[in-house]
Amino acid sequence: MSAEGRHRSNLDAILTTAEHDRARLDSKALGAFSLTLLGVASVVGAGIFVVTGDAAAHYAGPAVLISFVLAGVVAGLTALCYAELASSIPAAGSTYSYAFAAFGPLIGWFIGWDLLLEYLFAASTVAVGWSGYFVSLMETLGVHVPHALVNPPFGDDPGVVNLPAIAVMLLASGALWLGTKESAVANNAMVILKLAILCLVVGVGIFYVTSSNLTPFVPTHEGGFGDFGWSGVLRGAGIVFFAYIGFDAVSTAAAESRDPRRTIPIGLLGTVLIATAIYIAVGFVLTGMVDYRQLGVADPIAAALEAGGRDLDWLLKLTDVAAVVGLASTVLVTLYGQTRIFMRMSEDGMLPPAFGKVSRRTRTPQFSIVLCGIVGSIVAGFVPLSVLGELISIGTLLAFIIVSAGVVTLRRRYPDLERPFRVPALPLVAGTAIVSSIALMVTLPGATWIRLAIWAALGFTVYFLYARKHSAERMRGLADAEPERAGA
Repeated sequence: MSAEGRHRSNLDAILTTAEHDRARLDSKALGAFSLTLLGVASVVGAGIFVVTGDAAAHYAGPAVLISFVLAGVVAGLTALCYAELASSIPAAGSTYSYAFAAFGPLIGWFIGWDLLLEYLFAASTVAVGWSGYFVSLMETLGVHVPHALVNPPFGDDPGVVNLPAIAVMLLASGALWLGTKESAVANNAMVILKLAILCLVVGVGIFYVTSSNLTPFVPTHEGGFGDFGWSGVLRGAGIVFFAYIGFDAVSTAAAESRDPRRTIPIGLLGTVLIATAIYIAVGFVLTGMVDYRQLGVADPIAAALEAGGRDLDWLLKLTDVAAVVGLASTVLVTLYGQTRIFMRMSEDGMLPPAFGKVSRRTRTPQFSIVLCGIVGSIVAGFVPLSVLGELISIGTLLAFIIVSAGVVTLRRRYPDLERPFRVPALPLVAGTAIVSSIALMVTLPGATWIRLAIWAALGFTVYFLYARKHSAERMRGLADAEPERAGA
């Protein structure tokens, strides 16, 4: 088969299996509103409750607002590329499916493996953040949770197990088990509550902003790259980009969305716009209420509100509620995205068939849900996650580069493919997204690159030992079935 024929068969395979997925899943579970809130649930999570303060205190100071703008631009440009691909290839596998269609099974597998960093490990990271806020909320209610039950057995402050983190992972998995529509209803309620409380924080906190806390807006450069100054703003953008991780979860819901060629692009672009506005508003209030050096704590919103005095105690309690509810929704959506990617990869022969099996009763991939719940719980409960944020960021940026390159490749290779949404000025948008993603990757520490290389080497080993052979068999099966469908 010629190279062009192989590429065509890759695209045909993705489109064929996308139709199959819609037939066996609840293809009308999610509309544009639920898809947007699904994306917001994933994006407005650990970033706003944890990462904002860390980036301001250690890298950018009040100029963390610029860091969010820079990261938001990169996310927005990439979201445009995702929107075109989602409208033309409405498949559940998101980045994996797009890479498979554009570049073939090897790159498809690599990105699918890479997405484990973005989704499953990110869910575990968020679960740990949820645990901290849950313990804080319990303390305000007079309930003390023992230290040994909220810290893993390894790290700087060892305990026995992070039990709350395990609990939220299992609860989120249980919600996904029940069904997509049921999970969406729960997620919508949690996101609306979270956004309402965050708007209240901004509306009240803005009256406590003082200009002295915002001066100097860009702190003086103190030495190495990233230690404040404009290099700190760039390093801060690379760090806060973790906050935008997950907007592509919207595209993993293509098989369970009403009119996905229209609603998925709305959900993607709506998520980035809403999230960027919220991050900038909250970041401004936090750095205006308290000296940015005091925000390098696990709960920066609480630190800022405490600086406002006892008058804000009521709002402090509400933010604990927002964090507990909001981070739980982030765990839910992140796990959702991972299970759908596993399902899609299984259908292409990349993973064993069990990953793709869908329950006839709940119309969900229950094996993948159970596996993700168990593995994610183990990671959240027993592994210190201090470096996972950077590792997740570099993996996601790499996926974004592949998507941006893929939309250009598919536009050139298949000019007649149906595209209800088209990226305007594609070469400029995609090129800027690629260069910006590379620039953010460069700002991350060298140790993060080493960990990514090790992870990639492990992934390629699995590919050549299992996925390569079974994917080829799957492709041959689809090719053999094509004449039969044509004859019928």
